[in-house]
Amino acid sequence: MKLHEIAHSRSGDKGDTSNISVIAFDMGDFAFLAEHVTADCVADHFGDTITGTITRYELPALGALNFVLTGALGGGVVRSLALDTHGKSFSSALLEFELPGKGASSGSP
Repeated sequence: MKLHEIAHSRSGDKGDTSNISVIAFDMGDFAFLAEHVTADCVADHFGDTITGTITRYELPALGALNFVLTGALGGGVVRSLALDTHGKSFSSALLEFELPGKGASSGSP
């Protein structure tokens, strides 16, 4: 199951840092998201695109996770030669993350 099936996302940037929010469509899916969409999973998903750290913040009252990615934009908007210097496509890219089927145990792809 793809992340976009149970959540939507937004992303923003400041300098060489991007943040990505992942918001459950249904509040009942938040615990599942919190269990399976970890900072390590996000790091694996983006691979070498992110050269810094990834920190996850939980916002359970909103049914959301927020990820702060440092070293994500090739130096920032005015320094990067990347096509998406603002990192707006990060949210769409993360929504392609493959989740285990609901009811599957932790660690299952």
